[in-house]
Amino acid sequence: MSIRRTTKAARGAVATASAVGLALLVAGCGGGGDGGDAPGKDGRKPAAHSAAPDGGGAGSPAADADKVIGEMKGPDGVVVTLNSAVRDSGGFVTVEGTVTNHGTRAFNAIDWRSNETELKSRSSISGATLVDKLGKKRYLVLRDTNGECLCTTGLSGLLPGQSRPIFAQFPAPPAKVTEVDFQLPTLPPATLKITD
Repeated sequence: MSIRRTTKAARGAVATASAVGLALLVAGCGGGGDGGDAPGKDGRKPAAHSAAPDGGGAGSPAADADKVIGEMKGPDGVVVTLNSAVRDSGGFVTVEGTVTNHGTRAFNAIDWRSNETELKSRSSISGATLVDKLGKKRYLVLRDTNGECLCTTGLSGLLPGQSRPIFAQFPAPPAKVTEVDFQLPTLPPATLKITD
């Protein structure tokens, strides 16, 4: 009879612990319902892994679309408008902008990807670089531990007349470097001023 009571009590404790663990897991995954990360100290949200729009439509321009700090015109009517190059206290620089298809056929960013075989996404801007001409250094797009670039991925099927936001994160050059060239394969470089 005492074995039954012990077994019954043990089952109850396991059930209670499981329920508490499940409740904590669900509460931790809730996220407050705003669909994004909490803003940082500067009021900006961290950059998302993919720049695909949440609504699934043609996409919306980058956050500071009114401010243009550089423009790159490519073949077949593709235009990249750069809106910001911001140095973060975490030791990286984030470049944001918009790619617009002014051509007559769909655009895929397959030529903008890196030649690295470890990268998973084939349609990304992982081939982007920042060049410090004075320091004679080239900075590649950062990668995560899963083999993805910290940049826009899934950039394919951009129809004529459509725009999509893009971003890429790089290691930050030394603080004294305030001007870099942003480069994408197949496009001429654009000289950008880095802001803090």
